[in-house]
Amino acid sequence: MNRTLRAGASSGLLALAVCAALHAPPSLAARDAQAILTQTCQGCHTPEADGGLSRISHQRKTPEGWLMSIARMQTMHGLQIGDDDRRTLVKYLADTQGLAPSETDGVRYALERRLNTVETFDDPTRQMCGRCHSGARVALQRRPAQEWERLVNFHLGQWPSLEYQALSRDRDWFDLARQDMVPLLAKRYPLDNPAWKTWQASAPNSAALVGDWSFSGHMPGKGELAGVMSVSADGGDTFKVGLKGQYADGTPFNGDGSAILYSGYEWRGNVNIDGVTLRQVFAAQGDAMQGRMFEAEHDERGLDFVAARQGAQRLLAVQPGYVKAGSETEVTLVGSGLAGTPAFGNGVEVVEVVSQSPQRIKVRLKAAANAEPGLRTVSVGTLQGPSLSVYRKIDAVKVVPAFAVARIGEGGGSTPKVQGRFDAEAWGKGADGKPYRIGVFPAQWKVEAFDDRAREDEDVKFAGRMQADAGVFVPGDAGPNPARKMSTNNAGNLKVIAAVDDAGTSLTGEGHLIVTVQRWNNPPIP
Repeated sequence: MNRTLRAGASSGLLALAVCAALHAPPSLAARDAQAILTQTCQGCHTPEADGGLSRISHQRKTPEGWLMSIARMQTMHGLQIGDDDRRTLVKYLADTQGLAPSETDGVRYALERRLNTVETFDDPTRQMCGRCHSGARVALQRRPAQEWERLVNFHLGQWPSLEYQALSRDRDWFDLARQDMVPLLAKRYPLDNPAWKTWQASAPNSAALVGDWSFSGHMPGKGELAGVMSVSADGGDTFKVGLKGQYADGTPFNGDGSAILYSGYEWRGNVNIDGVTLRQVFAAQGDAMQGRMFEAEHDERGLDFVAARQGAQRLLAVQPGYVKAGSETEVTLVGSGLAGTPAFGNGVEVVEVVSQSPQRIKVRLKAAANAEPGLRTVSVGTLQGPSLSVYRKIDAVKVVPAFAVARIGEGGGSTPKVQGRFDAEAWGKGADGKPYRIGVFPAQWKVEAFDDRAREDEDVKFAGRMQADAGVFVPGDAGPNPARKMSTNNAGNLKVIAAVDDAGTSLTGEGHLIVTVQRWNNPPIP
């Protein structure tokens, strides 16, 4: 997914507008969906015998997918549609022609804007589709073979130079797309899938989401947080949302906003935290929500989010999730319905229960000096949850993500900079000699030239600066830089280095950061 997108559904400005619309509840003044389909869409899409419409009725997509389709109709075919009608139509199509939870498994990173994900499609999808946009965009839609073939034809008709581009001019792209890719996609991502019908029949009413939710999160460059999210009904499948929590360092995480539910589980929200709007993209099923929150203007500034309805029994997190053999530390268990005595496995003793509630248990632990390194199952009464890592020493440090993209911006222009944000993961070796993840540790950060060319071009000097204590890289300004050779821009090729101290021993890990140009095309699904 780390690329400048060449093929997209909309311009950057329209994409931002429609993405904001996706997270907002519909207006009561909007026409109903059937009226929009009849009065607006039917001008181009012909009615079919079963009451459907050509093309539209033969696809299933996520809310973002339908949003991109409508945006494409606006930019490429002159569709005139207001914001309220667009919201109504996306809601209707996502509810009636969406994807089941199982159909989004493994590719939700695209919906959650995890843009540093390195995709692992091990088939022609990577080269035939993934060279211009993410493979996840393909995997998040369903069509019959005829519709997949029409999509191929659309690509070549809309971008006639496609066959002359990299990874296309070296092969018979059009014939490969029609003869190989169409059958593959129709089999892998078919329109008719029992999973969708089963989900439609069993999806719970949105009223089941009303109540208080205990949540845990982690933001790279900031750390762990926990709190309570209050959800109240606001009519139909829309909600009012309030958050009250704090980071481990005591910084508050409080705010409120609104949310809407699509397809029976696709939660999309906008919340204002200390004057900053954050998007919520969660999968909400039963008593659990999971996904990501990220800034509306800076999707790289985001946090992992997991929540459980208060009253349900679930252990969400152990913060921090590690203890060193022979030492004491204070940890907090975050969850819902926590009752009973917490236990942390062999060699780990609970010295004191500092405080306890159904949502949070704070305890002081002591790990025996001879405690074996490895993972311990954490339990509270009969409830089990995430593991606690016990370690004697750190064997390796990994920079996460191992490969990332930052983007220059501003510099008199309207496009914001895209930061690089990193964590330092400590790893140890268990009693069996196998590596295991200890957890995220504080680190000292710096960047170096990745190779000789980067050293020659002085990329470290011009590409941006790394915040030494946070792992946050802020790229340079956009535009020509007269101080650089040939007045080139502030792009660069950098090595990211994290140094973690373990009882006086410094261990380092390395990652790779490409600092490149602005994102001009930024659709809801990259």
